[in-house]
Amino acid sequence: MTKPTTKEDLVISAETSYNKLIVLISKMTDEEMTVPFDFSDSPSKKEAHWQRDKNVRDLLAHLYEWHQLIIKWVKSNQMGNKTAFFPKPYNWRTYGEYNLEIFKKHQNTSLSEIKSMLDQSHKQIIALAEGFTDDELFSKGFYTWVGGSTLGSYFVSGTSSHYKWAMKKINAHKRNIKQKDV
Repeated sequence: MTKPTTKEDLVISAETSYNKLIVLISKMTDEEMTVPFDFSDSPSKKEAHWQRDKNVRDLLAHLYEWHQLIIKWVKSNQMGNKTAFFPKPYNWRTYGEYNLEIFKKHQNTSLSEIKSMLDQSHKQIIALAEGFTDDELFSKGFYTWVGGSTLGSYFVSGTSSHYKWAMKKINAHKRNIKQKDV
């Protein structure tokens, strides 16, 4: 599917990707759920997230916190409070550090808790997106607080694109386990 350019496409893409993610997780074996992620033997997987996230809970916590980031940012700016996307002291240059804080924050959150939290935040972010028109979501410059991008691009990044990223990581983990069992 191409990158969404309408609200309808955004919602369909987000819902479809979310449902695929949930099905993928529901079909994981006990071994796949309990063996820690280990991509150290994969030189192509050099981005920080390949080492940061150690399990499905970490991935879901990451998705949940990015939903919260978008929801808080949008609602604050809608109320007239000029708010940066990232909380201080973070910005686009230091978002890796923000992601590490997310990882640390949820080390005592259970998998079942984070699944429930993510399900609620997914519903919230979809409902929030549905409150905007196509122009509000996908016209550059519609909201000055969005900067040079579109509001819709943040919703796409925080939903369908992020869900696909998580599925890619889970599938790589599953392949790793199979290769080590051979």
